[in-house]
Amino acid sequence: MTEPAIRAGYDAVAALYADMFRDILDDLPVDRALIAAFAELVRGSGAPVADLGCGPGHVTAHLASLGLPAFGVDLSPEMIALARKDHPDLRFAEGTMTALDLPDAELGGILAWYSVIHLDPGDLPAVFAEFHRVLAPGGHVLIAFQTCDGDAPLAFDHKVVRAYRWPPGRLSALLRDAGLTEVARLIREPAEHDRFPAANLLLRKPAA
Repeated sequence: MTEPAIRAGYDAVAALYADMFRDILDDLPVDRALIAAFAELVRGSGAPVADLGCGPGHVTAHLASLGLPAFGVDLSPEMIALARKDHPDLRFAEGTMTALDLPDAELGGILAWYSVIHLDPGDLPAVFAEFHRVLAPGGHVLIAFQTCDGDAPLAFDHKVVRAYRWPPGRLSALLRDAGLTEVARLIREPAEHDRFPAANLLLRKPAA
């Protein structure tokens, strides 16, 4: 899916999306625990933490509540406007994961919470190379996505724009090719509002 299509899709549903997902983490204790572990790993660096594909900023705000200097980036200007309205004390910017407006080795952590799922599989190596570029040595990445069995990603009819389910091993291999080392993975059965199992990958950029 192209970035203009992703932007237009989320602009069109921004207010509804924000209303639906504002408190979603309240009902997902396993997800909260994973984010808390990620926060513990990156907190000591003192470096900024980016929520890439932040949407209306609800997860960015959760990161900040855990003591992280978090900020959000999203393709959708409507989503960014809502994030700034709901969380005026936090920083949000329009941007793309394919070309992040950040210096090399700037970040202590990256969260990509169901935000790489809309990208065409062929675009992910460049995106993960950007993750590696902006992450400081020793920094961590936490990625959430819908998962599937097999060896290849499967397209599905996401309610906003087309998306892909990924086998964890296949996505981990792409991240490894970008220079990121897997630390842990977790598969979660579908929650009440989910259609598919969820997966999380925690990765680290090796220290220099």
